Amino acid sequence: MRYTNIHKGTFISRPNRFIANVMIDGREEVCHVKNTGRCRELLVEGCTVWLEHSDSESRKTAFDLVAVEKGHRLINMDSQAPNKAVVEWLREKKPFGEGFCVYPERKYGNSRFDFYMESQDRKIFMEVKGCTLEKDGVVLFPDAPTLRGVKHIEELSRCLDEGYEAYIMILVQMSDVKYFTPNYDTHPEFGEALEKAAQKGVKILCYDCDVTPDSMTVGKPVEVKLGR
Repeated sequence: MRYTNIHKGTFISRPNRFIANVMIDGREEVCHVKNTGRCRELLVEGCTVWLEHSDSESRKTAFDLVAVEKGHRLINMDSQAPNKAVVEWLREKKPFGEGFCVYPERKYGNSRFDFYMESQDRKIFMEVKGCTLEKDGVVLFPDAPTLRGVKHIEELSRCLDEGYEAYIMILVQMSDVKYFTPNYDTHPEFGEALEKAAQKGVKILCYDCDVTPDSMTVGKPVEVKLGR
């Protein structure tokens, strides 16, 4: 997936989870943050950020903050980007094989999963989780407790009982990482639910991303480590 009209800026502050103050081309701008997560380890005063400019006159802010530099890493932090990148990957790379129809946003039980895929003899539900939290090359999810995430995992496990295949895809919104593990310290229930789901037969995928200031595409598989 690709952005248009990208600008470089310097992060100043984040008054609330929806907006940030950023210096762009010598002037301070109020920008929309396309990620309502904490992102405290990313949005540090003085860091370099990348923003997409919008020409819409109906918007309150002219810029969307979409990526941030953390040391040598460029990290996409747009929470809408993972699904856009994954749908391109599914349709272009065909990781599950030929003959699949891909349907975004399909309801099952009390959940709405990101993707439903169907071929002549296979039916697959898949939920995508974008991951931006990195510590010493190890990536973790979630960065805050997520009851919704636990519910999705439990619903995916139930899909198996009705003959569906079920996948959870952790999309790491950066490259050059060591491995993925659940963030047990922040939300142990999420990690435990992921372990139970894997034991039942839910497949856990993890891929990194090739990130540039104006694009993000699904990259290489990343090792998954479950258990403390």
